[in-house]
Amino acid sequence: MEELHKPVLLSEVLEVLQPRRGESYLDLTAGYAGHASKILDVTQNYKAAVLVDRDANAIKVLEGKYLSSPVRIVQSDFYNAVLQEIECGNAFDMILMDFGVSSPQLDNAERGFSFAKDGPLDMRMDQSQELSAARVVNKWSERDLIEILEKYGEEKPGFAKLIARTIVHGRPWSSTKELGEALAKYGRGGRVHPATRTFQAIRIAVNDELGEIERTLPLIPKILNPGGRVAMITFHSLEDRLVKEYLKEATSHGEESELEVLTKKPIVAENLELVINPRARSAKLRAAKKL
Repeated sequence: MEELHKPVLLSEVLEVLQPRRGESYLDLTAGYAGHASKILDVTQNYKAAVLVDRDANAIKVLEGKYLSSPVRIVQSDFYNAVLQEIECGNAFDMILMDFGVSSPQLDNAERGFSFAKDGPLDMRMDQSQELSAARVVNKWSERDLIEILEKYGEEKPGFAKLIARTIVHGRPWSSTKELGEALAKYGRGGRVHPATRTFQAIRIAVNDELGEIERTLPLIPKILNPGGRVAMITFHSLEDRLVKEYLKEATSHGEESELEVLTKKPIVAENLELVINPRARSAKLRAAKKL
């Protein structure tokens, strides 16, 4: 079967998590099991493995892959999945959180994540939810659009206002290509397409990505066994800043600290991986161990 999604920083994740036979594993963003399958090859403890994803397509693939296995597969956002594990009194030896959008989501035009492919303005990781990109661009106020462009797209106020006004005045919008082409005229000569940050901002808003990370990180020690390891992969500065600040706070209490940082600096992809998988270029891996 053709690999649906190339897992980023795979060897580095294995190095920091150091899986051992018999250990338990929680993958909070399992996707298509790129990381999980390699970790479970080592642990062989399928009964104590939980694979979580909010995307129904990923869940379908996971269920097919582990059809005759005792692996527990859960369709949920990772915050509510963690709450459920806490409520059940479960804890794990390893946890992985791989933030960001998967290749199948980006490559499927019907999912509406990319302006490079013509598709509906969707961007929902969980397609059962009500809020979509179409609602954001066609219904939200200019002020709200400026706010997410500045906060989630990291655009300067003047440019955010220009983009927001273009979106409001051009309504209604129906496709990703249509919106991408309308924003292309604001190119500033750089390598980054002028619609890139706008699409990032809309996607983060639609899926509440940063809010979910903020709510989940403080709960991680509650579902780690002593000596348990957590690895977190981020794909842009907003995500990485949240992880970095959380780890700094969680390890700043001396002997009362719950975690020990295993990565003094974020681990990034090596050149060989970047040749094979260019989408790894912005990935950063941070890890910690429960004391």
